[in-house]
Amino acid sequence: MIKFTSAKCAALLTLTLALSNAAFSQLVQDSVDLQPYNLKIEDDESDEADSVLFVAPTAHMAYPAYAIYGDSWSNIDVNPYSASPANMSNVVPINLEGYTHPNRNVITSRFGFRRWKFHHGIDLRLAVGDSVRCAFNGRVRIARRGKAYGNYVVVRHYNGLETTYAHLSKILVKVNDNIKSGDLVGWGGNTGRSTGPHLHYEIRYLGQAIDPMTIVDFETGLPYSSTFLLTAHHFEYVKELEKMRYWVVHSGDSLWAISRKTGVPVARICEVNHLSRTSILLLGQRIRYR
Repeated sequence: MIKFTSAKCAALLTLTLALSNAAFSQLVQDSVDLQPYNLKIEDDESDEADSVLFVAPTAHMAYPAYAIYGDSWSNIDVNPYSASPANMSNVVPINLEGYTHPNRNVITSRFGFRRWKFHHGIDLRLAVGDSVRCAFNGRVRIARRGKAYGNYVVVRHYNGLETTYAHLSKILVKVNDNIKSGDLVGWGGNTGRSTGPHLHYEIRYLGQAIDPMTIVDFETGLPYSSTFLLTAHHFEYVKELEKMRYWVVHSGDSLWAISRKTGVPVARICEVNHLSRTSILLLGQRIRYR
């Protein structure tokens, strides 16, 4: 039989209470860690694999720019928002202090129209494995693989902007991570619809892209000023996109046949699609005619 002195009993009681408190503290911490989101698997037919969707259920989580975006927190869609800044009448000041350029390198493709489609960002040349860094403080909204973007990350920032980093070889952050300006979001790569290693970089507000070169001097990697005044003028291209119409080439189609059916002159069709009158059309090709 083991005998305990009063001193040993006191020591044992102290140790037991300490272990109980530690276990209780861990239990509370685990409970807190499980509260921020509900987890479910959602099948996304537009992508290569099932998507993991984290739903933000409550306002108390204080997501970045909550006054602008409210409860909308999609981990699937780059632009899930119903509001269009192209129709806004006010001026929105955006604080650009603390900006970090994602990767200082040569521009290989600019923002704007590319033949029959629109390029919503800036492409920067880099090597596979190069560092790609977050522009501002914020929270990761999307971190996944898509068909076009490849491996990509979308971060919502406290200043109201969202940034996208696409074609990464590896993603280094997770959905709902709080990250700071300059933190690594991934390694440069050549994934998705990409013809060579580069970073596709987007800056958006309420889901609509803004030309990054109106905000940042890509020679210095710094914003032109500490405050950017955002207006509907920066989204004029959206109205042009809404007017665009396309013809999908079927068997027997020619430029002259498309011209007759749409009422648009062949010369105009060639101009907007960067074609010549003798260009060979491919089945399934999209031809812009307006």
